Order: sequence, then C-alpha cells, then structure tokens
Amino acid sequence: MSKLMRHGCWSLVALLCVAMPAVAEDIVEVTAKGEGISEDSARNDALRKALEKGGEVEISSHSNVENFELIRDTIYARADGIVKDFKVIKEYEGVGGIVYCEIRARVSKNAVATSWGEVQNVLDQVGRPGIAVYILERIDGIVQDSSILESNLENRLLNAGFAVYAGEQIRRIMEKESADAESEANMSKVAAIAKDFGTQIFITGTGQANAAGVKVLAGQETAMYNCDAMIKMYYTDTGQLLASEPLPVTRGGARGYHGISPQAGKKALDTAGKAIVERCYRSVMKRWATRISSGGEIELEVEGVTMGDVIKLKKHLKAIDRDKVKNVNHSLTKGIAKFRIKAKFTAEEFVEFLVEPPFSDIIEVVDLKLARIQAKKVGT
Repeated sequence: MSKLMRHGCWSLVALLCVAMPAVAEDIVEVTAKGEGISEDSARNDALRKALEKGGEVEISSHSNVENFELIRDTIYARADGIVKDFKVIKEYEGVGGIVYCEIRARVSKNAVATSWGEVQNVLDQVGRPGIAVYILERIDGIVQDSSILESNLENRLLNAGFAVYAGEQIRRIMEKESADAESEANMSKVAAIAKDFGTQIFITGTGQANAAGVKVLAGQETAMYNCDAMIKMYYTDTGQLLASEPLPVTRGGARGYHGISPQAGKKALDTAGKAIVERCYRSVMKRWATRISSGGEIELEVEGVTMGDVIKLKKHLKAIDRDKVKNVNHSLTKGIAKFRIKAKFTAEEFVEFLVEPPFSDIIEVVDLKLARIQAKKVGT
C-alpha cells in the first residue's frame, strides 16, 4: 500500500471517529408505555411519550418562548412522523378494553429541534389557531343554558394556547337570530358563525344525562345518571369532518336522595366526559399538526375574475408540481372563484407560488389563514 493510500485510509478513520460521537450524541434510546382505545391510539400515545422523554432537554430549552405549550403539544402530536426508529416490545388489552403498548425507540434530538422551528415559523405567519366550541347539552331531556363538556373542552384548549371562542357567544347569536339549535341546519349555522369569528376549526355536538335511579354507594344514597355524548370536529373553511368522538353510555352520579337531580346529572357528565374531552384534544392536535406540516385541502378564493381568468389559473395551478398538487377543482359564482386544491404542502408554502409570476400577473393575495387563501384580480 502506498504512503498516499495509507494516509488516505487513516484520514478516513479519523474522520469517522470524529463524526460518530456527534451522531451518537444526537440519538437517545428510550422505552415508553402508551394506552388507548385501540392498538393505533395506544401506539401513538407510546410514541408521544417516547418523544417527550427523548426530546425533553431540547423542548425544555424553549420553555420561555411564547406559545410554548401549543408548540410542544403540536410536536408531540407529530410524534409518529418524527420517531421513525422504534420497536414494539409488547402490546396487550387491559381492564375495560383499554389497549396498552410498550415500545423501545430511538429519538433524534436534531429532529425535535427542526420540528420546533417549523411549528414556530407557522405560528409566526398565521398566529394562534382559533377554535369555536358549541355543544348542546340536555339533562333529563331539558336543554341546559350552559354545557359541562363544552366548558371542560374550552379550558383544555385554552390552557394549550389556542384562541377559543366560547359556545356562550355562539349560543347568544343563535338565540338572537331565533335559530333552532336542534334543526338540520344547526351545523351549517354554527359553521357560519365560527367562520365570522375567523376560526380554523369548530367543534360541535351533543351531550345528555338521564336519571337512572338512586343507589347506595359507600353507605350514601346517590342519584345515578346515564350519560352519553357525540362530539364532531370540522375545518371551518371547508366544512371537512376531522374527527368524530363518541362517549358510549356511562353511568355516574352525585350524593342525593331524589332520582331527579340536575346537579347529579352535571356531576355525571363532568366525570364521564373527562375521557372524551382528552380524546377530542388529541384529535384536534393531530389534525392541526398534520395540516401545518403536510398540507391537505387548501381553498383559494379569488374575487373579480372571469371564466377566462379561472381557466388560466387552473392551468397554472396544475403546473406547479405534479408530485405535490394532486387535484384542483373550481367553481365560479358572480365573479368569485373558489378553487379546492389537494396538495402536499401548506397554505403558507402555497402562497409563495401565488405572489410570483404567472399568478401575480392575474391575482393579488389579500389574506391568509391556515387552510384558506383570499385574493382578488389585479387592478380591481
């Protein structure tokens, strides 16, 4: 072997010796145990906990950052996309149908840091996501002036850093306009109000508690109630259903001698509703995290255009990137065109195309939200 070759080999070995510790220092191996109502939800919970353990130092270093909890929980919700290297150690079903999953995972600190920067950048551009919550609640068939499930969900979202528009506001508007909260048009009415608030997501549904007799528990007479609920989440801009979370019939109660007790009904809903509130929160975080990281359906609304403009715009949209723009649909009504674009990038990334030719020769962007872009024809 020549001196030159030997020198080259030793240089390569030295380079590897320097590089390997840096790679090793980036990776943290952890074990985590998750739980859920299905194998998928239990595995996702385990991944979230693994990311929480492995990226603890990197995440804690941002503790003084504005919107810390929102960014942190968004990163946790993206755990299945960040923690790529993991192995299921065991998976089993426990009491009450709860599924448990234990994993061993390798977490990249660099991936956590990169994800933090991405989420913070989106928040800097579009601000805190807004959510409207409106849940119609009944106790013994009587519609309540306020909702326990609604209040608990609002508090959970507020504490996480979302901008929440309370159901009380929606309820007052619907009463003022004499809107029937139980009619078929309820969802569309709530959606319209939520849209006026400028929210990205709205949550609506029903909860009810019905008397189920009096039972002696721990020596105390307790008024028992059966509770059930159904909560659904939608994108405000498109009306697309994000998730549907049911609360099967669950029994609860409060101390009392009478079978009919609104207080016992509220207590039962509060107790039984904790699980569904947490599931709703996880669903919101998952969808929010997916939307800001990998796009989805984007709505582009353009005012003042002709059919000729629409055809040109559709042609330009399809030509952006065939791998990223999957489908483009459009409609035109009274000079307002609406394009629904299925894409693999976010609305923020999409705007970067619209402010450059050939789009900037036809339209001017005037507003940007999480999944909706508003524009007008140049010169109008």
